[in-house]
This record gives sequence, C-alpha cells and structure tokens, in this order.
Amino acid sequence: MKLMKWSVMALAVAAGTSQIAVAAQSEAKGFVEDAKADVLVRNAYFLRDRADGLKNQSRWGQGFIANFESGFTQGTVGVGVDAYGLLGIRLDTGHSRNDGGISFFGTDSKGDAYKDISEAGAAIKFRVSNTVLKYGNQLPLLPVLSYDMTRLLPQTFTGTLLTSNEIEGLEVNAGRFTAQNDNNRSGWDSVRKLKSIDVVGGKYTFNENLSAALYFSDVEDVYKKQYANVTYGIPLASEQSLGFDFNIYRTKYDNGSAAALDWGGDGVGDRNTIWSLAAKYSFGAHALILAHQRNTGDAGYAYDYGDGGSAIYLANSFLSDFNSKDERSWQASYELDFAGYGVPGLAWKSAYIRGSNIDLGAGKGRGTEREIFNQVSYVIQSGPAKDLSFKLRNSILRTSNGYWNDMSEIRAFVEYPLSIL
Repeated sequence: MKLMKWSVMALAVAAGTSQIAVAAQSEAKGFVEDAKADVLVRNAYFLRDRADGLKNQSRWGQGFIANFESGFTQGTVGVGVDAYGLLGIRLDTGHSRNDGGISFFGTDSKGDAYKDISEAGAAIKFRVSNTVLKYGNQLPLLPVLSYDMTRLLPQTFTGTLLTSNEIEGLEVNAGRFTAQNDNNRSGWDSVRKLKSIDVVGGKYTFNENLSAALYFSDVEDVYKKQYANVTYGIPLASEQSLGFDFNIYRTKYDNGSAAALDWGGDGVGDRNTIWSLAAKYSFGAHALILAHQRNTGDAGYAYDYGDGGSAIYLANSFLSDFNSKDERSWQASYELDFAGYGVPGLAWKSAYIRGSNIDLGAGKGRGTEREIFNQVSYVIQSGPAKDLSFKLRNSILRTSNGYWNDMSEIRAFVEYPLSIL
C-alpha cells in the first residue's frame, strides 16, 4: 500500500549498526549560529489501473517542502524553534475526476481536485543535556506513530514529543499528539481522524551488530498497540554479511472501533498479532532477501487511523501490505548496487511476494494475493546537479484479499534538495 516500508526497515538496520552522535546542550552555539534551512523540490507522478473499471487513474504534482531548524540558545536550558512550509501544485489529474485512491489532492464540493494545497507549521523546543522536549507541529517517525511520505507531501501532526539520549546507544521517546493533517489537504486536522494518541518507548544499540526496540501506543477510541524489533547482523567473509530483522505488532481494538470492522473484526474485543522476519544476504554489489510475515487474531492489522500512514514497520509491505486477517506471506527479492560496476548512485530492486490463507468472511473461504515489484533509483553524485535523485517503481498486484482490487501501478519521483542555511 505504501512506498516501500522495507526502506524504513533498512534505515532501522543501519541505525542498529552504528553509534549516532547526539549533540548535547553543553555544545550549543546559539539560536542563529546552529540554524539550518533547506527546501526539498519534489515532483511526483502516479498512474494506477484497477480491475473495478477505474482505468488510467493518474495524478501529477509539484511539491515544495521547506524546513527550518534553529539552534538552541546557550545555558542550562536551550530554547529553539523548528518550522516548515508545504506547497503542492497540481500539474495533471488525468482523464477522470476519481483518483482511484492515489490521494495527491483533496476535492472541492464539485468533486474537482484542488489546484494547489499548502500548509505551514512550527514547534518550540527545549533541550537540557541530551534530552529535547518539542511542542507544536511535527513529523514524528516512530514505529507506532509515523508520518506518510509516499505521496506528494507528508502528513503532519500536532502535539508534544520528548526525545532523550542520556545513555549512549539508548534513545527514549514519549509523547502525546492531538491532531493530524493528511497529505492531500490544506489546513489543520482536516480529516478529524485523531482525537489523541499517546506513545512511549525506545531503542537500544547493544553493539555494531545488535539493536532492539520496544514501543507502546494508545489511539483514543481506536486501538492500543505494542511493537518490538530486533536486528542482528553477522559479518562473513570479505564483502559478505548476513542480517536478520524481526518486527512484531500486537493490537487490541477498542470496542466498536471502525478499524477492527474495516479489517474483518466484529468490533467487540478484537485482537491482532502480526510479525515478520527478514533475512538479507549481501555479497559484493548484490543482496538476496527472504522474508515471512504472519497475521493472526480476530481481525487484520490496521494502521493510519490516527497513527500515520507509515506505522507498519514490516518486511512485506509494498503496494499491498499483506496484512489481511489470518494472512501468511512470503517474500523473495533481489537488490543490486551498481556502484560495484562503476555507476555509483544507481540501484535496482525486484521482489515477489505471495500471501495466502486470507479470511474472507463467513462462507467465503480463503483468499490469496501476489505482487511483483520493481524499482530503479539514481542519485547524481557530483557536479551542479549533485544529489538530484530519480526513482521509478512498478507494482503488479493480483488479489482476492477482500480489500484491494487487482491493479497495476507506476510511481515516479524526482527530488532535489536545496540547502539555504
């Protein structure tokens, strides 16, 4: 459903193999002296064909994502401000007013896509030692609360988040958010899908090969979640390694929750457990990945009901998330880094995922689904256009999961980061 959760998994693995330096308040140089600002120029295009008759559904837009991060004032308690501005401009909406679930732009009272969408937000932040408290508009990136960046612009949230790195290798997070704005609308709390969400947890890097994470969340009147992760890497011979990544969510739906009803539950006391285990063998410029994902309980695994469109840190989340009730899925994929062949910045990924044993409801039997995924990406390494990136992906999904229709999809992104400060 989303744009490669496996890329988030890869970031998690990378984080688990290195000690990240965290600036302390004692090192603060000042509000202006440590400030930085940048703009991400982002062009995005989706083309989707669905078997239910929605053919050639497309959206094309130009996005601008501006970020400002001040430094912290000097002293025992440092004070600073973070701010952002978002602008999305409609370039084309294809031949149909129905966007087929692409969700680049909201629609007006006539059903026409908006010509542009915009948003601005800011947060005040305080730092003591290695602990930062931030209140305001934010883009949280946690396994149980994670903004969606798979369309033209990101989702945003309003609330408070505490991030502490007082112990080397350990990061602790705790927060409460009370509003969410989707990535296809202007204004704040545009869809009224979030009353409040409480989050707490942390991650710990034991050494360069082993890390673990544990998080809890409570989306008011929707569900409560527990999440755990363990990543483990084994260096082998020269230019060879073997890595394992295990993720698990346990969800308890609140009585009457629409999230449970949407995913095959009865809305009364529903529970769900979903886990994935991925093994990645890297050798030179190549990598092979095998993964298994399994879903059990009274309903499928639900997310984006106030916890963000990327709150699914699981191995088999591509166009489909393979998260239906009782679903079991396998993945086999191949990655190639062309830097090993003299073309740094060029990468390829192919994957095949198959799910089975999907509970379609009383008397409807069991469903299956399969997806073929291909993506090529390139980042210019030097020259005037350094860091300009291109990403093209294609997914072909054939399913009887009771949620999706058969579909084929192309997504293209061109991004260029501009540093202002």
